[in-house]
Amino acid sequence: MEEMGGLVYMQKKKVSIVIPSYNEEENIRPITEAVIKEMKINLSEYNYEIIIIDNNSQDNTRTIIRELCKENKHVKAIFNEKNFGPDSSPYYGLLQASGDCAILFCADFQDPLEMIHKLVREWEKGFTVVTAIKTESKENKIIRFFRTVYYRLMKMISSTEIIEHFTGFGCYDQSFLQILRDLDDRVPFLRGVVSEYAGNRSSIEYEQQKRRAGKSHIHFFTLYDMAMRSFTSYTKVGLRMASFLGYIVAFFSFVIAIVYLVRKLVNWEAFSFGIPVILIGMFFLGAIQLIFLGFLGEYILTINQRTMRRPLVVEHERINFDLEDDEVE
Repeated sequence: MEEMGGLVYMQKKKVSIVIPSYNEEENIRPITEAVIKEMKINLSEYNYEIIIIDNNSQDNTRTIIRELCKENKHVKAIFNEKNFGPDSSPYYGLLQASGDCAILFCADFQDPLEMIHKLVREWEKGFTVVTAIKTESKENKIIRFFRTVYYRLMKMISSTEIIEHFTGFGCYDQSFLQILRDLDDRVPFLRGVVSEYAGNRSSIEYEQQKRRAGKSHIHFFTLYDMAMRSFTSYTKVGLRMASFLGYIVAFFSFVIAIVYLVRKLVNWEAFSFGIPVILIGMFFLGAIQLIFLGFLGEYILTINQRTMRRPLVVEHERINFDLEDDEVE
């Protein structure tokens, strides 16, 4: 509420739409214009800002973003100095949002546009976070299968609740964004933070669409990195399995060694240890050691990344952030 010339008027609440981009020259203008239209038609009582955070696109995306920022001052841009990955860049974009709530939204039209006003209407009921849950998806069936297996496994072993088929697409109250800022996590895993800290949350189901144009930049190693980030942040299973399996293997190795020794002493000439048995045992134990050294390495890497205090993103340039809300009405 503000007072001007003796008159009191209610200042509009603001919705921030955060759109991460990387090589989206075919999608970035259509998605931005579609979001603007959605805000004007279905959420006209709100002010808005669209924050496009570009992860060092190598095509014509940045040129188009500059044009959009020039045409409409509601559109703001952050250009990253380099590609900081599909987790850190969107997370950083959310931290820059100044709206009463912020929606993380894909640039490729996989997130339905009508979900924007649905998320905001649900947020208006007083929820801190409203998550968008994929019930169906037109993505690759194999990828969806592995996603489902991953979620089921994490739900069994995680120290906190894992929200199944939640990608980060959702609506976040400014109070929750402040929690993210206070956490100051250098290895962010948004889905885990939502599960851990957003107790007052709701969810809306939707069907994920196909990409409108271009190709996905999410590949196997990207998904593996995301999975390991959640694994090392929210489970102790890897280290516990290594310990327990170590105890079990040590026990059985000791028993087998005693049995072999007794049989050898009883029948020295007739009983042979056999090279194949020894080799199999060596390869088996070696494989177990390599697996759990890998787990240990992932934990150490995550700890190292957090303690180095490196920035989530290094900005190359930002556009339209110096304008006040009344300058873009």
